[in-house]
Amino acid sequence: MAYTAEVSRHNPSCFLFLVDQSGSMADPFGTGASKRKADAVADAINRLLQNLVIRCAKAEGVRDYYHVGVWGYGHQTGPALGGALAGEKLVPISQLAQHPCRIEERARKIDDGAGGLAEEKIKFPVWLDPCARGGTPMCRALEEADGIIAHWLQQYPHCFPPVVIHLTDGESTDGDPVPAMQQLRSRSTSDGQVLLFNYHLSSHPATPVAFPARPDELPDKYAATLFNAASELTPFMREVAAEHGYQLEVGARGFTFNADLVLVIQALDIGTRPGQLR
Repeated sequence: MAYTAEVSRHNPSCFLFLVDQSGSMADPFGTGASKRKADAVADAINRLLQNLVIRCAKAEGVRDYYHVGVWGYGHQTGPALGGALAGEKLVPISQLAQHPCRIEERARKIDDGAGGLAEEKIKFPVWLDPCARGGTPMCRALEEADGIIAHWLQQYPHCFPPVVIHLTDGESTDGDPVPAMQQLRSRSTSDGQVLLFNYHLSSHPATPVAFPARPDELPDKYAATLFNAASELTPFMREVAAEHGYQLEVGARGFTFNADLVLVIQALDIGTRPGQLR
């Protein structure tokens, strides 16, 4: 299967984010970190959504190359976008651009041109707020995601395959998630099977791992489970990864363990450029 379908307004693709919002997401991200995993994940997704909007922006406005959804699971499962988009499963990217919950002002460090760093104020749109409450009903969330994707594929059977991006920190509390992940990945268009990326955030002090081809360096069985259930990166994705400095083996999977969230955003970009957008 080629994964070469052109992404256009008439034949868009789809991104669905599955976000662990269980109580353990209130723990720090990485050993010695002060930022909660829930906050880090929300920031990462909001930044990626902003990047997708920018990618689709043309002189006449934002073109609907993608439909996007965020599905949370913790004390309950369901749509996680806020504001005017609350309750929506998938929305065209133009609607996402028009309806952030709010625009925050944040500071970032930039090169001051004299060997130091200066602080710059930037506008930061927020669509997803952090949440950390309840158990980890991963199986239920994956089954619901499968239903959303199945409906999408009825409408766009020839699109570049949907990308499901799953961010979690722990073990499923409602059963073995592997069959549900396999079912989701078995969905396909005429251009290829659905791509599932698993991003594991842990308080474990093990060395971060990005896009391995084997589970040898992973610290526990939960990380190994998420690795084994993730999709292999396509040849095109490995090429884009090389632009970010990754030298990946054939068989590298869409899996990271405790990767820096800036790296994760770069990694997610691997799935956003299937071809020339028209």
